[in-house]
Amino acid sequence: MSKVIDILQSAQRPFASFELVPPLKGSDVSRLYDSIEPLLQFAPPFINITCHRDEVEYVPNSDGTYTRLTLAKRPSTVAIVAAVMRRYPQLEIVPHVICGGASSSKVESELLDLYFLGVQNIMALRGDAIAGQRYFIPEPDGFAHSSELVKMISDLNGGRYLDPTVKNGVSTDFCVGVAAYPEKHYEAANLETDVQYLKQKVEAGASYIVTQMFFDNSRYFGFVDDCRKAGITVPIIPGLKPISSWRQVDLLPRSFHIDIPQPLVDELKRAKTQTDAYQVGIEWAVAQSRELLAGGAPAIHYYTMTKPDNVCQIVKAVF
Repeated sequence: MSKVIDILQSAQRPFASFELVPPLKGSDVSRLYDSIEPLLQFAPPFINITCHRDEVEYVPNSDGTYTRLTLAKRPSTVAIVAAVMRRYPQLEIVPHVICGGASSSKVESELLDLYFLGVQNIMALRGDAIAGQRYFIPEPDGFAHSSELVKMISDLNGGRYLDPTVKNGVSTDFCVGVAAYPEKHYEAANLETDVQYLKQKVEAGASYIVTQMFFDNSRYFGFVDDCRKAGITVPIIPGLKPISSWRQVDLLPRSFHIDIPQPLVDELKRAKTQTDAYQVGIEWAVAQSRELLAGGAPAIHYYTMTKPDNVCQIVKAVF
């Protein structure tokens, strides 16, 4: 098993890594395996598995009132990771651990469960607000910022637990990755402020950074320059997601607060069918990938959304 930072530092050439979404509750784990199988041909050094907080739904009652229900829509991160590690022991799995919907003690327990499984890498994220909340609200005794989660992991790596009665606690050995936003996080006042928040995560113990998706490489290169000027020296991996349909031109900016460059919009407008639009997304991502690697990106992290066909075509063309 290897830490992501060691993989990055020892790599002889840039590589592709991947991110998958766990199946919904009620689905068979084979759906996740089917998404992993096509990626094995590239011998990925690691694969990320996302985490999703419980969702809140309001169910109507006969008297006109509503009952608030909190529902887990996907199996737990620990269960998913265990299933993937058992099926693919050669893979380095990087589970996402989030602050949203959990107390600090619950997060600590999840981290310790992952450590017991032999996991060495964690992607530490704040997570999104629940539906109906305009801004993220932490749970009581939870974390409001991912930098606090990174600090907890660093404390565990030093044998320091939340429970002060734990003496001589075993030290975990996690490598921590964090997220970044080349076009800034939508809650940040400006990009400079967002870079300073990112620096706090690195100072808390993060070893590397993976960016949010973007479609204009100048955003990534400018962002890396800003980070280096701010004193952030850890590797910054660009994250890419190929557009796969016309609808995503509208959906992605709304969901992820990113821009779609006009040349890409124009190309998609010229696409006569969804198949044509799908191919435009592949070609754009291939060009993006090649330019990023030529510009010094240490690796490229592809968001597959558990539909890896287009990503496989891209990786074959680039690496």
